Amino acid sequence: MTAAPLGVGLIGFGVAGRCFHAPLIAAEPRLRLTAVATSRAAEVAAAYPAAAVHADALGLIADPAVALVVVAVPNALHAPLARAALAAGKHVVVDKPFVLDPADGDALAATARERALTLAVFHNRRWDADFLTVRALLDRGTLGDVRDAVLAWDRFRPAIKPGWREEPGPGAGLMADLGPHLADQALALFGPPDRVTGDLAIQRDDARVDDWFAITLHYGERRVLLAASTMTAAPRPRFALHGTLASYVKHGIDPQEAWLRAGGAPGDTGYGIEPATAWGRLVTPDRERPVMSERGDWRRFYAGVAAAVGDGAPPPVTAADALAGLRLLALARRSAADGRTLDWSGQGA
Repeated sequence: MTAAPLGVGLIGFGVAGRCFHAPLIAAEPRLRLTAVATSRAAEVAAAYPAAAVHADALGLIADPAVALVVVAVPNALHAPLARAALAAGKHVVVDKPFVLDPADGDALAATARERALTLAVFHNRRWDADFLTVRALLDRGTLGDVRDAVLAWDRFRPAIKPGWREEPGPGAGLMADLGPHLADQALALFGPPDRVTGDLAIQRDDARVDDWFAITLHYGERRVLLAASTMTAAPRPRFALHGTLASYVKHGIDPQEAWLRAGGAPGDTGYGIEPATAWGRLVTPDRERPVMSERGDWRRFYAGVAAAVGDGAPPPVTAADALAGLRLLALARRSAADGRTLDWSGQGA
């Protein structure tokens, strides 16, 4: 007999909850969006009429129909809401960044282990088309030994956009926003570095939080640069990897976010597929050719969550994975403040 879908409660129906989590949950047959905690009741009713609406997060966590709680709210609320959900015996997914203080993440992971609950962190960018393509090239040894790599995420946003991300406080700024994605991807590809050098800046007029950063990861002779800017009208390649056999250079951002923001569904024809005009280039001394991008598919995250809860599989992104990225960013901030390169050893990852 087929098991009933797992009841999922989503806390937050802003961009993250409405555009990313809700459609991806609805696309996974082993999950059912049972409840949403939000003030946007009318929007939930229009999109997911079968889902109950709770006025507050604690009411959703107490809902007996909810077995898995998804936390998709401002960063400062991640740890307390995840803690409350685990205490209530619920499995938990937390949007990135996992927590603001790694000590909170360690405590949440310990609670999940003690209670035999699944705790996963939504690092959806592991299933971007470009990242999957890079990983496949590395797995096949196409590039040889990579000596230089750049993972960059550039935007042109000279005007300050109102919201908590632009206001001084815990979890604000560009590094807190894009840094977790870049750190997670770098660690997944190359593992922990030997040393870290960080640099942050505030470049836009009237900006009050960091809006530019560069983090150099040192791996012996290899260097990996993680970088982001809000003042770049001509973006750098999203990925540029240079190895002893070849280079791979890829511009543009994975299409899934734009697809979902525009109201497309994850099951629509063409979802996650990049057009040939967006493919990266493989360059050798005597040849340059396009490399067809792998199909991006953020649905694989929630398929992994369903397997973790239902079958005891490892979470698709563990708390330990997320904490390693956060410790890397914390080390980069300290490096920037001290003006020196710092050793990775002792970071607990």
